[in-house]
Amino acid sequence: MPGVDELNVLGGPLEPCGTDPMTGFYRDGSCSCGPQDIGLHAVCAVMTAEFLEHQRAIGNDLSTPMPDYRFPGLLPGDRWCVVAARWLQAYEAGVAAPVVLASTNARALELVPLEYLDEHAVDVPGDPSSLL
Repeated sequence: MPGVDELNVLGGPLEPCGTDPMTGFYRDGSCSCGPQDIGLHAVCAVMTAEFLEHQRAIGNDLSTPMPDYRFPGLLPGDRWCVVAARWLQAYEAGVAAPVVLASTNARALELVPLEYLDEHAVDVPGDPSSLL
């Protein structure tokens, strides 16, 4: 089962990222990265309008629903497990989304330095609408 022994970037157990909408490569609410996840959906990010627009501009439309892939389309405030390389692209463009470190898979560190993630670390309240 994915995620059982996976760690977060802080070295602790990988915590859930989000269930509304249900995120994760396995759509289990966690940024688990099993062998099938070649894209490394490891970074638990809190969507912002700037991040979503940047992703759309580079060909990664996260706003448009795609029901065939159980993808609801995202809005600012949603928590989502994003591909580490895509988050890094946004970081380099100056529009990185906030990151929930306890819910970000340690495998993200294969591509993204911890310092970058830490610069954008947030504690997400139970009601993320307060971030809007």
